[in-house]
Amino acid sequence: MKNESQKTKHLSIGIGVLFFYFAIIFFPFQLLPFSLLDIDYKMLPLWIRIIYAFIFEVIQFGIIIFLLKDQLKKDLIDLKQNHNEYFKKYFIYWFILLGAMMASNLLIVWFTPNEIANNEQSIHEMLKMAPIYTFITAVFIAPFQEEFVFRKAIRNIISNDILFILVSGLLFGSLHVVTSLTSWWQLLYIIPYSIPGFIFAYLLVKTNNIFVSGFIHFIHNGVLMSLQILLLLLGQL
Repeated sequence: MKNESQKTKHLSIGIGVLFFYFAIIFFPFQLLPFSLLDIDYKMLPLWIRIIYAFIFEVIQFGIIIFLLKDQLKKDLIDLKQNHNEYFKKYFIYWFILLGAMMASNLLIVWFTPNEIANNEQSIHEMLKMAPIYTFITAVFIAPFQEEFVFRKAIRNIISNDILFILVSGLLFGSLHVVTSLTSWWQLLYIIPYSIPGFIFAYLLVKTNNIFVSGFIHFIHNGVLMSLQILLLLLGQL
């Protein structure tokens, strides 16, 4: 009975987290205060928009943490006890996902009109406009928030390992592409974006600890963002 009650609780939390996350993405809640005050958000100075966007993201992240707090506490305790074993055994998967992503990206560029993924373009533009804000959100907030949503919340809903890995990876990859789609070629980028999603989901299945995939996701974003900033700096020399 207790087991069934816990499953029902996890299911409701998973659905709640997903509903909250996607409602924020697809409905203009972020701009609601400005709409109510009849303020044109786009006309505000860039620094005000950056500060507001950062505060909004922190609040959003905080709500997701609150919804998952009991499960996250359990995973943190487990991580403290087993972190050496986890990272010795599973850090290699970062190199696997990096190699697979690079290979699939090269194939897409080779066989298509040489279009960069729109998501990557958006990140480049944001880095030029607001490098500190972009780095902080992409490296310290996005990896854990995405793991809590696309891995932990979905795992609460789907218990079958293979189905969970497929759904988690494809949803993760698709969302990075379809929200900024400009041509059908861009759909091919669902492949390289889904690869880390599949691997992060696999890590959650193997460890049952969201912080293993979370920290590898953090390292992944940190390395890639650092390289992009370095390239921008070299381009200005």
